Amino acid sequence: MEDAKKNKPGFFKGVKSEFGKITWPDRKATLKQSVAVVIISVLVGALIAVLDLGVTRGVKAVVNIGVEQTNDGL
Repeated sequence: MEDAKKNKPGFFKGVKSEFGKITWPDRKATLKQSVAVVIISVLVGALIAVLDLGVTRGVKAVVNIGVEQTNDGL
């Protein structure tokens, strides 16, 4: 337990050292990547919505076929 307490300052020095090595993107690159993420998110959302609509209509059509066949037999 004592070793863990003694290593904390060394750990944080290491974190600070590694943090200084990070190369952050500039404002233009960040904006460009953010716009790309928003556009892709909207496109994927639209694709999921279209697929959901198709599956919903398909399931309703199959259920209605079963209901029509049951009503014909009565």
